[in-house]
Amino acid sequence: MLHIVLYQPEIPPNTGNIIRLAANTGFALHLIEPLGFELEDKRLRRAGLDYDEWAEMRCHASLDEFKKAIEFNNIYAFSTRATRRFTDARFAPGDVLLFGPETRGLPDQVLKSLGSDHCLRIPLVNHSRSLNLSNSVAIAVYEAWRQLGFEDT
Repeated sequence: MLHIVLYQPEIPPNTGNIIRLAANTGFALHLIEPLGFELEDKRLRRAGLDYDEWAEMRCHASLDEFKKAIEFNNIYAFSTRATRRFTDARFAPGDVLLFGPETRGLPDQVLKSLGSDHCLRIPLVNHSRSLNLSNSVAIAVYEAWRQLGFEDT
């Protein structure tokens, strides 16, 4: 199984869209607290429709708590500050795709702790700041899943 991890997500519709993505791809979704919304938020439910019943989703008090609770292979952090392209990574079952909060991205200490080989970026044209979080997650999820032959995650 592959894992999507949202570190302190802030915008309910983004997380709702990612719940739907997780349900449709078989990836597990993990939310690292604190969250910028309540899980009962109408905007979250509207974006995720009724897919929350099909998605495997768990909340964790911190990234360290996630690491203790879940068996995983590699953690790949996605950041506009990374230099390695996401298509250069070779994803494997058990890998984690880690994304930061919409307004500030992952903290520098998290990126440094993983090392530059595990920090990935999605290319953008010059003078672009970033993509929407749910779009970024979808791009990464489908690349990882493609590399695994679109087999059950």
